[in-house]
Amino acid sequence: MWFTNLLTNGGVGTTVLMLAISIFAGLLLGKIKVKGITLGITWVLFVGIGLSAIGITCNHEMLHVIKEFGLILFVTAVGLQVGPGFFRSFKKGGLSMNLMALVNVALGVGITVVIAKLASQELTDMAGVYTGAITNTPGLSAAQQAVGDLGLEGAADRLAAGYAVAYPLAVVGMIVSCLLLRWLCRIDLKKEPTEESQTSQTSQTNQTAKKGGILLIPIFVIIALGIVLGSIPIPVGMKAPVKLGLAGGPLVVALIAGWLGVKKGWYGTDFTEGQGVHMLREVGIALFLAGVGLGAGQAFVATVQTHYMWVVYGVIITMVPPILVTLFGRLVLHLNYYTLMGFIGGSHTDPPTLAFANNVAPAGCKLPNMGYATVYPLTMFLRIFTAQLLVLIA
Repeated sequence: MWFTNLLTNGGVGTTVLMLAISIFAGLLLGKIKVKGITLGITWVLFVGIGLSAIGITCNHEMLHVIKEFGLILFVTAVGLQVGPGFFRSFKKGGLSMNLMALVNVALGVGITVVIAKLASQELTDMAGVYTGAITNTPGLSAAQQAVGDLGLEGAADRLAAGYAVAYPLAVVGMIVSCLLLRWLCRIDLKKEPTEESQTSQTSQTNQTAKKGGILLIPIFVIIALGIVLGSIPIPVGMKAPVKLGLAGGPLVVALIAGWLGVKKGWYGTDFTEGQGVHMLREVGIALFLAGVGLGAGQAFVATVQTHYMWVVYGVIITMVPPILVTLFGRLVLHLNYYTLMGFIGGSHTDPPTLAFANNVAPAGCKLPNMGYATVYPLTMFLRIFTAQLLVLIA
């Protein structure tokens, strides 16, 4: 009796228990490989969906906070890890990759509009499918704010339903896109370069790493500054301003902190690349995926039963743009495969794809993180803007 109540009362204890089970079981399943391929930490998402779908009830407000906080921890850690080499990357293809990201976003929006026209779907509903297909929660929130400003009753719930249906397969779709790129381009991982040329920066900065009491970056100061930055409204001449959001703001601040801190010798790369920041990244992504799964399971099942074609539309929006763009990146620009996997995750603001890319890449390879962080800030802004745009032109 007491155990049944624990599973169904929707309290704090139940929520924490389900988060722990989702993460524990998901990480164990992530160790299973089929022909050398594993979904890794993405299993945490699917375990959460499964628990939610069978009727496990959690505190949704608590889940929302944990999910967003996990994402903030993740992007902060990624920003610190790649910050020292981020701005240098613009001299090594960063501009071209951001142009690729711009094309990727434009293709996604164009495909969404075409599907809405051809399939006689409401563009407002398709905006929800679009945000799920690109795994962009801030975009969903922005679109819901836009429909609220327009006074469209019930539209916010349909947006959330479209997001919930498209999101789970979007995570799989982007990982499949990475695998398809590898197959189409006949990439041999054993021959693929795993790192850019190194500089003497590490040894130089490590000498100053223990200066004074500044060895540890105040992580929560970075997060606080990032949230403030992400909350600044950016007017774009429409009914509602756009924002970098809870993920984009901390990422930008962490990138600057990682780059400037190492450059100025405030701390060394032994901090930005250390086990503490790595653990922060892994805990953050695990909490985020578990929160999304536990919150989406019931809506996922119900919506699939009534709007199953939204799943198909979402897969198309998810997979077609990155496959076309990364084929160009590989065959024309000759970009590194590990970098392109990070690009796929960053251009869809999708942490699980980055986690998968890091799992595929050899230990110590930073290229997936670099590809992700190079395009993430611009992409985040564009995704938030385009999600609102789809609503406003509907």
